[in-house]
Amino acid sequence: MQFSETGINAALISAVTEKGYQVATPIQEQAIPVILQGKDLMAGARTGTGKTAAFALPLLQRITEAKFKAERSQQERDVSVIRGLVLIPTRELARQVHRSFIAYGCHTQLRSVLVYGGASIDEQILQLEQGADIVIATPGRLLDLLFKQKLDLSAVETLVLDEADRMLDMGFSEDIAKILKQLPIEHQSLLFSATFDNQIFKFSKQLLNKPALIEVDKRNSAAIDVLQRIYTIDPDRKAAATEYLLKTQAWQQVLIFCRTKQQVDKLTQTLTEAGISSAAVHGDKSQKHRNTVLEQFREGQLQALVATDLAARGLDIEQLSVVLNYALPFNSEDYIHRIGRTGRAGNSGEAISLVSPEESELLDAIQERLDSQLLQQWLTGFEPDMNRKLNRARKGSKGSQKKKALARALAKSKQR
Repeated sequence: MQFSETGINAALISAVTEKGYQVATPIQEQAIPVILQGKDLMAGARTGTGKTAAFALPLLQRITEAKFKAERSQQERDVSVIRGLVLIPTRELARQVHRSFIAYGCHTQLRSVLVYGGASIDEQILQLEQGADIVIATPGRLLDLLFKQKLDLSAVETLVLDEADRMLDMGFSEDIAKILKQLPIEHQSLLFSATFDNQIFKFSKQLLNKPALIEVDKRNSAAIDVLQRIYTIDPDRKAAATEYLLKTQAWQQVLIFCRTKQQVDKLTQTLTEAGISSAAVHGDKSQKHRNTVLEQFREGQLQALVATDLAARGLDIEQLSVVLNYALPFNSEDYIHRIGRTGRAGNSGEAISLVSPEESELLDAIQERLDSQLLQQWLTGFEPDMNRKLNRARKGSKGSQKKKALARALAKSKQR
């Protein structure tokens, strides 16, 4: 379907055309008409399939029309009231979504303001005082501004919750409940998520009113244009294997995910010392550092960006061809979001995971969520130490024997 067939106006069509978009993706094709009708919506689709445009474009149109009506009727003294609110779980994703609103709304008169923690609240207050039609916010900073009475949500017509599953994972349900109390009773609510589970459906009942449900893919599926490759490797050889791959493969940019901040810092240091342009991103880094590093990576100044799951949902680089999992995540959903950083906007990608035998249970959980088996193979020159595997099996056997002996002893003591 062409964008002109979705119902969006000429100004928005012009904006998406300038970005090189011609045909709407399935989630855009199905969601845009529903949102334009003013209905509540619960939408799920794989990451990288255009969810942001699916809610941003119709939101921009609805607010443009509402603002025009207000100006014509002169019923409002100040026509620059906040009519759209977009809640985002992380700072990086909030910045990404804000950039999209700026790009899509470039031919409108609407003003979008971004508010998130880790940045100057005074500067954000100044931006709000200059007028805002749409606010893109993380929940914590939005509550700070509400407490300071620096913004008014009483005229919000549409609320968007993006990455709703992540919102709940990060414990934002209570914050969202407080924010909902500041909204008018009658408003449109849109819930977008890459993954759905029972918790999400339970949460949606508190938020949505007779919503339309759109799922354009198999639930909780990974990006179909991403080749997933699993290398079985001993944990103490992962750093050397990563360095080898970065130096021998024709990879311009690689996003590397680690499980902990300590892993991120140690691997970044190793790669830098090996002459590979690298930088680290995690929660202990200042927001200024994180913004700078992400921009450098986006502009191609870095070959490797090493990050925790902080970047799993907040980085959008259409040409990013490779994601490398240095360590598997504890949460199988995070794996889907990690590899979703590549294979975006119709491009193909590759996701490589370095999996040690100790991570077998994490891999099993990922395969269960994907409902498929991922082929495990060896990386030439970094084959796992079979003696180590044998010793580990023996230790496991001895441990099992000790447990059985202890159980027998306890059983005998009870009989006495």
